[in-house]
Amino acid sequence: MRTKNSTSGQKLPSVIEQARRTQIVDCAVEVVAELGWAQASLARIAERAGISKGVISYHFTGKEELFDLLVSQIYGRITEFVVPHLDAQTTVVGRLRARFCSIAEYLRAHRAEMVALTEVLTNLRDADGTPRYGDSFNEPYYQRLEETFRAGQESGELRDFDARVMAVTVQAAIDAMVAYADTHPDHDITAHAEQLAELFERAIARRAEGEA
Repeated sequence: MRTKNSTSGQKLPSVIEQARRTQIVDCAVEVVAELGWAQASLARIAERAGISKGVISYHFTGKEELFDLLVSQIYGRITEFVVPHLDAQTTVVGRLRARFCSIAEYLRAHRAEMVALTEVLTNLRDADGTPRYGDSFNEPYYQRLEETFRAGQESGELRDFDARVMAVTVQAAIDAMVAYADTHPDHDITAHAEQLAELFERAIARRAEGEA
């Protein structure tokens, strides 16, 4: 993802500039989460941040760059939260359960971020009208899950199945869980994650001989 100050020949933003960009992104999260994508204009974001629209234009080349940074920052925070939970597990099944449950835990604590993220991923378009975050955006996640499943099959922990199909299905289940919780604030996201963990454990774990 390109940022205004990361192009060739340009200096990186200073600490103060980075702090201002982060503040603007956080205000964008609040506006999108409260008003929805269609109402999240740069003017409204500037008003929420207590700055002029020109300040946003100084730090970002346009709305696309601002929301690219929003996506990047939120995914970075999710990753920082989730990875330690995964690393604490010693089995593929345990890591998958930890993935579902830790994402649900993050969502509970940062609902506005997750609502805004879903809005941006769903609605942001390139100049030609194509989704900026199409299916290719999930490809790195598909690959990592696929590699994990293949390793579990090779170790004998998991049964035989198409690792790519399972990876796509797991990511789709996570995306659906997040989207559903966004539109149903009272939904028990913890129970949802636990149900997904149980469902996929039954789907991927190698059964003992004679087990139904």
